[in-house]
Amino acid sequence: MKNLLSPSLLTWLRCFDAVARNGSFTIAAKELHVTQGSISQQVKKLEEYLGITLLHRGGKALSLTREGARLSLVSGQAFQSLNQAVDKLRQSHPRKDAPLNLSCSPSFAMLWLTPRVGDLLREQSGMSVRIYGEFHSLDRVGMSVSGIQVGIRFDPGHYSDLHADRFLDELLVPVASPDFLKRYPGIHSVNDIPTDSMLHDASAWHNAPPTVEWDTWLEGMGGTPPKHSGVHFNLSQLAIIAALSGQGIAMGRLALVYDELVSGRLVVPVAFAVPSKAHYHFIFTNEPTGTNAHLRDWLHSAGEQFTADRDDLLERLGVQTQTLTR
Repeated sequence: MKNLLSPSLLTWLRCFDAVARNGSFTIAAKELHVTQGSISQQVKKLEEYLGITLLHRGGKALSLTREGARLSLVSGQAFQSLNQAVDKLRQSHPRKDAPLNLSCSPSFAMLWLTPRVGDLLREQSGMSVRIYGEFHSLDRVGMSVSGIQVGIRFDPGHYSDLHADRFLDELLVPVASPDFLKRYPGIHSVNDIPTDSMLHDASAWHNAPPTVEWDTWLEGMGGTPPKHSGVHFNLSQLAIIAALSGQGIAMGRLALVYDELVSGRLVVPVAFAVPSKAHYHFIFTNEPTGTNAHLRDWLHSAGEQFTADRDDLLERLGVQTQTLTR
């Protein structure tokens, strides 16, 4: 039987599969590291080759034709099977000198992982890790295309084609600088917090509501979330920096503000911590072996140690904590 899957046809199919899965030329282009115009051209060539229309391009969003939906189902399964086979082969025969590519939520990478990763490297002599600060959602195909072996994400942990191993819970607590509280000395309870002083991470995780962390804390306090004002950022670290600068009150994740609370650069105006709806997950495609397994084990160990340190700090600060649920 003649092989009809020429290199060009495989390229066209790969581009179509990315567009069909993401519903967007732009997102598909980012995933495959090419231009949007190139993606559109490759899909058009596939349509010309097949003599059919695969995508409805009218309106604000792309949609699949009946034929496009049929092809998307088959191509998606085929590429997923290929990626799984390649991942298993690569993990079963890892290069000893190959670095581990880790995609990690940016604020967590900067404020929690980076100060601790040296401990891992001292435990695992010769281990090399490349950390990429990224907050886009992960999927099996995207990780394979970008060469990412494992990831760390702060989110609720619902993955359809990946494994999400929860290694650290998170607590939310309002934080502000001592200087800010000197200027606003009347903040002692939840009702005293002015909404225009709230500093938000508007992208706590992929597709999270923009005020989810303040809302979660307020609901945990038995209050009703107000109509929010204040300043919104796309990184938790930016909200923390604004709080350190005396710009307002940030909803701090304990993993990210722990050092600032220990040093006194940030303080807790209302001493009550509430469990976050999201957690830190170690993301992987297949059962970790070698370096990947070492990283997972170390994350669990470091997470347990941090939890003990965190709980001790909260007790010393007199912060009450709503019961964590798993």
